[in-house]
Amino acid sequence: MKNIRNKVQLIGNVGNTPKLEETKNGKKYVKLSIATNNTYTNKEGEKIKDTQWHPVMFWGKKAEIADKYILKGQEIYVEGSLNYRDYEDESGEKKYVFEIISSELLLLNN
Repeated sequence: MKNIRNKVQLIGNVGNTPKLEETKNGKKYVKLSIATNNTYTNKEGEKIKDTQWHPVMFWGKKAEIADKYILKGQEIYVEGSLNYRDYEDESGEKKYVFEIISSELLLLNN
């Protein structure tokens, strides 16, 4: 049960083409959005498909792997932790960011 306090596991489809970027300090990263779908039946008996989008960050070697091997639309497994941060944009407005920091990546199809 070690390390389950802040653990996220998702299987979903990649919503954008990965692009390897670097911070000012030279750390490599990739940002992706992963879509997960749930289906339920509403009161009228109609099947409803609910899509949730999850922002995921890959750092270092995992970022390089994501950039090289992940394609838009591909199904992947991601494991990581939730991260919440805030910052001020160029105009001084406070922005809030919620993201998953990936510790594991599995490519499920090509």
